[in-house]
Amino acid sequence: MKYCKRCLQPDTRPNAKFTAEEICSACDYFERLQFVDWQERYDILQDLLEEYKKRRTGKGRFDCIIGVSGGKDSSRQALWVRDKLGLNPLLVCLSYPPEQVTERGTDNISNLIELGFDVVISAPAPGTWKRLMRASFDKFTNWARSTELALFSSVPQLAIHYGIPLILWGENPGLQLGDLKTLGRTGYDGNNLRYMNTLSGGALDWIREAGFELNDLIPYQYPTPDEFERHQLQIVYLGWFLGDWSLVNNGMYAAASGLEIREDTVANTGDLHGVTSLDEDWVTLNQMIKYYKFGFGRVTDYVNEEIRLDRMTRAAAVELVEQYDDACGANYIATFSDYIGISVEQFWKQVHASVNRQLFDIQSDGRITRKFKVGVGL
Repeated sequence: MKYCKRCLQPDTRPNAKFTAEEICSACDYFERLQFVDWQERYDILQDLLEEYKKRRTGKGRFDCIIGVSGGKDSSRQALWVRDKLGLNPLLVCLSYPPEQVTERGTDNISNLIELGFDVVISAPAPGTWKRLMRASFDKFTNWARSTELALFSSVPQLAIHYGIPLILWGENPGLQLGDLKTLGRTGYDGNNLRYMNTLSGGALDWIREAGFELNDLIPYQYPTPDEFERHQLQIVYLGWFLGDWSLVNNGMYAAASGLEIREDTVANTGDLHGVTSLDEDWVTLNQMIKYYKFGFGRVTDYVNEEIRLDRMTRAAAVELVEQYDDACGANYIATFSDYIGISVEQFWKQVHASVNRQLFDIQSDGRITRKFKVGVGL
């Protein structure tokens, strides 16, 4: 395990790649951003939008479609697209079942509606959702492996349904996070999003093998490349056009427009600013599990941005990662376990079986301890 020399990105991140100077692709991209002509990028966006406006037919049609959770990124996108670009977006929200969605999450979606947006709510059958979460956790120790299929699939599915060819997305995970498989023809081309870890490589195969019928999985089917081409769908990463796009900045912009943030402690959530994944809380335990698999969690993603923006030193970031990167309140583990029908003991047995033993040791009392030194590696 090695770390980027500038931030705390480890080479254990799936699909990550370091330069010959041992710099992660996200830091390399950020350095190149210092020489970007942002007016030129804005002009590129305007030309792109004009092209799609010409395709719009019929009175009252929407200019574009945006997937939203009501959180920081989607709220900022929706407001910027409408108020800065003058577009009329249709917002699409994939709703979690009642046992999972937070009151905070429903309030944030209500806030977008009250701000004047048209919002379509997509809600997959809750029984299938729960069974898929259990199957996903049993197979991958990652309950979100199935739900992310529905999350990512809902937007292009509804774009096809409503005849809206332009899909506006947030950050480019290839450039801004380092998931290089998602890189497209340009920095704003998002049509290779289908190659991210969750969606690629026969995403439904394991679900079918678990005994689920294809007819029950319609919300989980990402449109094929042929369907994208037939309906002329194009995903455009808005983050590529915004020089101040970041986790914290987006949180501040959205909070100024009514975003309700998380109030639980950092020790329970690893959420340094209370602005991440606000529509549900079980992502907290998934971030903890990600840490035990790959050696980085939610705090690492936070501090890497702050380091790049010169708002935090690497030394201060190391302290935060050491203290909070595996943070997860016992209440989240208990409610999740109850929901999928297992005991807390079964939960930890599954987690222990998935721990990366090259990076961690499991003590006799069940505690999981690092073999590596944060910021140094192995």
